[in-house]
Amino acid sequence: MSVRDQNRFNRRVFLGTALAGAGAALVPAHAQDDGTTEFTTGGAVRNNVSSFRMLNWQDYFSNTQNGAILVDITSRALHYWSEDQAIYRLYPTSVPLSEDLTRRGHTSVVQKVVAPTWRPTPSMLERNPEWPEVVEGGAPDNPLGTHALYLGWTYYRIHGTHDTRKIGRRSSNGCVGLYNEHIQELFAFSKVGTQVLLI
Repeated sequence: MSVRDQNRFNRRVFLGTALAGAGAALVPAHAQDDGTTEFTTGGAVRNNVSSFRMLNWQDYFSNTQNGAILVDITSRALHYWSEDQAIYRLYPTSVPLSEDLTRRGHTSVVQKVVAPTWRPTPSMLERNPEWPEVVEGGAPDNPLGTHALYLGWTYYRIHGTHDTRKIGRRSSNGCVGLYNEHIQELFAFSKVGTQVLLI
């Protein structure tokens, strides 16, 4: 190939790459939240604030005795580290609807329940008097899904959900929700005494 042909080839490669990059910039960026889809050409709109990034347990816990669960309300993510740190998992979650329903701080898993029975709290029934007083475990409309980890705080749980639209959203009355397949895995990893921190 002559120098002239090589220059022409290099210009074609450069122009082709530049045009492809410009065309990609015109393709709408896709963001999803609250069960709706939004499009933007500049990337300025982003409703789903989930920021799935790996974290180091040392930044939040002094040790991983009995395992450690970190729930980040802002990024709507749950992190799990096993006691020996050989297992690390990152799950998308649903989080409380508002700040007044949100509890932060240290607690632990105090009970593990398969097919948990759901009873709305007194404040839930006050806000929603039409709700049933109890939904048996295993019922398809049970808000706790297939498994639940009861925390040291009254009424607070990490549990599954049959309504997968809730994950990644502010949609709970205080609990942290996971896809049923994720709570099943977390349920198997964790034990009574597993450390929990909500930030």
